[in-house]
Amino acid sequence: MMINFFSSNFKLGILGGGQLGKMMLYETRKYDIQTYVLDPNPNAPCRIACNHFQLGNLMDYETVYNFGKKVDVLTFEIETVNIEALAQLEKEGKKVYPSSRTLENIQNKGTQKLFYRENKIPTANFIRFSNKAHLTEGITSNKMKPPFIWKSAQGGYDGKGVSVIKTGADLAKLPDVECIIEEKIDFKNELAVIVARSTQGEIKTYPVVEMEFHPEANQVEYVICPARIDDHIAQKAIKVAENVSKAFEHVGILAVEMFQTQDDKILVNEVAPRPHNSGHYSIEGSYTNQFEQHIRAILGLPLGNTDSKVGSIMVNLVGAEGHTGDVVYQNIEEIMKMKGVTPHIYGKKQTKPFRKMGHVTVINENISEARKIAEKVKNTIQVTSR
Repeated sequence: MMINFFSSNFKLGILGGGQLGKMMLYETRKYDIQTYVLDPNPNAPCRIACNHFQLGNLMDYETVYNFGKKVDVLTFEIETVNIEALAQLEKEGKKVYPSSRTLENIQNKGTQKLFYRENKIPTANFIRFSNKAHLTEGITSNKMKPPFIWKSAQGGYDGKGVSVIKTGADLAKLPDVECIIEEKIDFKNELAVIVARSTQGEIKTYPVVEMEFHPEANQVEYVICPARIDDHIAQKAIKVAENVSKAFEHVGILAVEMFQTQDDKILVNEVAPRPHNSGHYSIEGSYTNQFEQHIRAILGLPLGNTDSKVGSIMVNLVGAEGHTGDVVYQNIEEIMKMKGVTPHIYGKKQTKPFRKMGHVTVINENISEARKIAEKVKNTIQVTSR
């Protein structure tokens, strides 16, 4: 028998109250699905849009466990949540999507990379280290020579917890944490594929997108859909993403970030088991956006059409350097005059350098025209402070 999720007593719980949760709530509001949100920040972006907001630590076992007991289905919009609490809730019959097992294989980057190796998923060569002393010893014994990429095993996001190591001085600056070092890949393109998988086992993929990064901040500046690549490369990327999805047996949205190497191999960089920056374009650009798709997938509803209605580019709005404090979106009126431009403001009252504060979608039949407008948007709007 189909559960009635709509205008009913059914309760959907979301761990994390940031912008991804807020955009998920646009969809629960559309369908009148009752929501509970847990977040440590009293001013979290989700606070205004959910039915019930609870303040609490996402890594605290008791807090997450007790919150989970109140709801019928539990999901998350951030990976840093207490896995033991999720596993216990599942044992007691609570539905948690994606599952604690999926999250456990993804939350730690070392575990995630080992998972790729064990499941024959193509990825860059890497070595795992338990701390800085172990890492220094590994380099001294020539296990891997610089330049290489250093990644913190836990808690890295938006370019944080990632460094390019070229010299001993770079090495000295690193924190003393569990980490991996990874071979530096000479790539043509950074690509991503969003895969949706429902509780019923239905799977759909979104078109391949291309990501352009900010050179210093190591943050995505533009997401371009469709990626400007040959069709056979796109098909290869989709096949790899589908294999990753099957291996993780996730339910919901899985964003698979990949490198296209100079000789056109596809290597998996990392994944996120939730709606993702690389799918924000879908709000304006797709028949079914990634947030609605995540809700459909975790509730076992039929998945929606993942085709794009039109070409689209997403521009990240991040805090300008040298600005910390109450946020001001300078020249937002100017970009709103431009054709096919839609700004999204996340609801974070305080800005700081490189903090994700919003994004802008540029819609255009012609992707090169969209890219030109995106550049104009980037150069016009400034996220500053009072």
